[in-house]
Amino acid sequence: MNIIKHRKIFYIISAVMLVPGIISFIFNGLHLGIDFTGGSRIELGNVSELSEQELQQTLENVIPVVSIQQTGDNTYLVRTEPISQQQNDEALSVVKSKDIGVRQLSFETVGATIGSETTQKAFLAVVIASLLITGYIAYVFREVSKPLASWKYGTAAVVALLHDVIFVVGVFSILGVLFHVEVDALFITALLTVMGFSVHDSIVVFDRIRENLKREVPLPFDEVVNASLLETLNRSLNTSISTILVLFTLLLFTDGALRWFIFALFIGVLSGTFSSIFNASPLLVTWNNWDQKRKRKIKK
Repeated sequence: MNIIKHRKIFYIISAVMLVPGIISFIFNGLHLGIDFTGGSRIELGNVSELSEQELQQTLENVIPVVSIQQTGDNTYLVRTEPISQQQNDEALSVVKSKDIGVRQLSFETVGATIGSETTQKAFLAVVIASLLITGYIAYVFREVSKPLASWKYGTAAVVALLHDVIFVVGVFSILGVLFHVEVDALFITALLTVMGFSVHDSIVVFDRIRENLKREVPLPFDEVVNASLLETLNRSLNTSISTILVLFTLLLFTDGALRWFIFALFIGVLSGTFSSIFNASPLLVTWNNWDQKRKRKIKK
C-alpha cells in the first residue's frame, strides 16, 4: 500500500470533510450556550399539559425568554436573559399553575462578562496549545534536520490537529442550524482533548520516520515516510478503534449536554485518526517536494 503516492486524494477528502462546516460557520457561526453569551438556563421536566408554544407564551408573561427547545419526552430547555432566583421561582409557580406535574430539573445563570471571558480564554487555550505543541515537537526532533527542519514536523502536526478542530467546529455549526445544538464550556474541553489525541497519533508516526531516517542505507524521503506509516498503521488504527468503540457505547447511554460532549470527542477522534495518517505525514512529503523544487529553481 502506498499512502504517500495517493496523498492528493486524501487532501481532497479532507477538503470535502471541512468545506461544508466552514461555510456553515462563516454564515451561521456556532449556536453558543450561556457559558459564552451569558444568560439563564432552565430545564423543565414532566411537562405534559402544555405544548411548546403554550409553555413559551406562559413564561414570556413572567421572564424574558430567548428560546425554548424540547430535549426529550416532556422535557424542555428554556434560555432567557439573566434572571434572579426569585424570578425563576415566580416563573416556575406560574407554569405549575397550568401544569401541576412540572418539575424543574436545573437552573443556572451566567453573567455576560463571564461569558465573554470564557470565549477569550477558549480561543487563547487553542492558540497556546498549538504553539506549545509546535515547540515541543521541534525540540524533540532537533536531531533530525534533514531533509526537513525539525520545526516543520511540529507545523505539520499542528496543521493536522487544526484540521480536526475545524471539522468538529464545522459539524457543530451545522448541528446548531439544523437541531439548535448549543456549544458550552464542555465543548472547549472536547476540542482540547481531540487536539491531544491527534498530536499523539502524529508523533507516533513522526518518531518512526526519525528512526528510519537514521538508518545506514538512505532511502528517498517519500519512501521513508510511507514505510513509517505502514509500520505504525496497525497501532494507530487499533488505538483509535478501541477509543471509538468506548465513545460510541457512552453515546448510547448518556443524555443532555454530556451526550454532545461525547459526540464531539467521537467525531474528533474519527477525524484525528484520518488526519494523523493521511494528512500529517503526507504533508511532510509535499513540503519536502516544494523545498526541492525551490532549490532547483534557485540553482538555475
